[in-house]
Amino acid sequence: MPPTQSPVGEDLGASTVRTVTLRLMPLLGLLYLIAYIDRQNVSYAKLEMVGSLGLSETAYGLGASLFFLGYFLFEVPANVFLERVGARIWFARIMITWGIVTVLLGFTQGTAMFYVLRFLLGAAEAGFFPGVLFALTLWFPQGHRARMIGWFMIASAVANAVGAAVGGALLGLDGLLGLQGWQWVFLATGAPAILMAAVVLVVLPDGPETAPWLSQAQRDWLARTLRAEREEGGHVDHGNPFAALLDRRVLMLAGVYVSLPLAAYGLGYWLPTVVKGFGVSNLTNGFLNIIPWMATAVALWWVPRHAARTGAQGNALTWHVVGPALVGAAGLALSVVLPGNAVKFACLCVAAAGTFAAQPVFWSMPGTFLRGASAAAGIAAINSVGNLGGFVAQNAVPFIRDQTRSDLVPMLFLAACLAVGAGLMFVVLSALRRDAARRAAPNGARPA
Repeated sequence: MPPTQSPVGEDLGASTVRTVTLRLMPLLGLLYLIAYIDRQNVSYAKLEMVGSLGLSETAYGLGASLFFLGYFLFEVPANVFLERVGARIWFARIMITWGIVTVLLGFTQGTAMFYVLRFLLGAAEAGFFPGVLFALTLWFPQGHRARMIGWFMIASAVANAVGAAVGGALLGLDGLLGLQGWQWVFLATGAPAILMAAVVLVVLPDGPETAPWLSQAQRDWLARTLRAEREEGGHVDHGNPFAALLDRRVLMLAGVYVSLPLAAYGLGYWLPTVVKGFGVSNLTNGFLNIIPWMATAVALWWVPRHAARTGAQGNALTWHVVGPALVGAAGLALSVVLPGNAVKFACLCVAAAGTFAAQPVFWSMPGTFLRGASAAAGIAAINSVGNLGGFVAQNAVPFIRDQTRSDLVPMLFLAACLAVGAGLMFVVLSALRRDAARRAAPNGARPA
């Protein structure tokens, strides 16, 4: 395929970014959509699987959460391997393995098998999300990354919306070919990952230098721009990539990130159950759950776009992370205390939008001080530690529900965690900004 030609008179940088965006982001978004559906399908299968296997809410929550334990243990090694073997081969490997494990979940026979397969699913998928974040540092200059991450994460909102509709519809296939509805949920959502692995091997370049659709001038501009950013920003590439795990900045970001996946996965995991409690059918439940994720998609588009267009710096940039998180916390809390199912549902829509919209600008920050294998390891470390929040959420939410007999009270726990996390994020991000300014000053002097 011939490289895309820049229009006469068009800025080379703008044409390069546009070409990379159009060629790369739809594919990565589609892959993330499939990945996220595979993560969230358990929340819809749960509506029938619990009764079929004789599980309590707490036992099922533990099984669902074991995904995050496997994810945590294999995240950093997976991303280090990606940096060494390239995105094309490694993403294809990830997709084949997680697709196979998802299909096997459709044949779960008991509690122990469910636990093992959820752990293996996390191990199989480990490295995909942080791998994409690392890959974006190779394709886009810093000023464009938050917006690209936002575009990429829109796929998670679309996945939740599509998964909601598809999950409800697949449950309706109960009895087809002798299989239960929850089995069809896993079979139908696992197969696309296996099929897309072949597409990745054919279509996805490992980096700009191998992209046939970039002209030589575009490749040179991108290489020159990224090199200048690394030199100007004092990027670190530790000799041993695992040394990035001890970088104070990585540890701080990992610590404060926990609250975002905790609230996001807690809400995503439990939302179908909450809506089911409103007295609707499985099919209606699925379609109603499209609404909060469409609101989330709009927020994921608008927040990083607003940050990029306003040139947000300093506290303004920090507030593009903290502000949405506080909105999400407020929505979660209000869903419990305000009367009326319609009002409660509207609050949960706001909560979903705020919780997810905090993440794109946050994820643009590690790339400002890490590069190469250190960036791969550091981003993976932040994501793996942060996603332990998902482990906590998927155990705490059903446990609180079992204790209180209320589908909505667990939202107060998620709101409290998100509010505390937002406060800590403000402190940490401000500290990182001061650290960056100090490092950029001559001789490391403290700026006036």
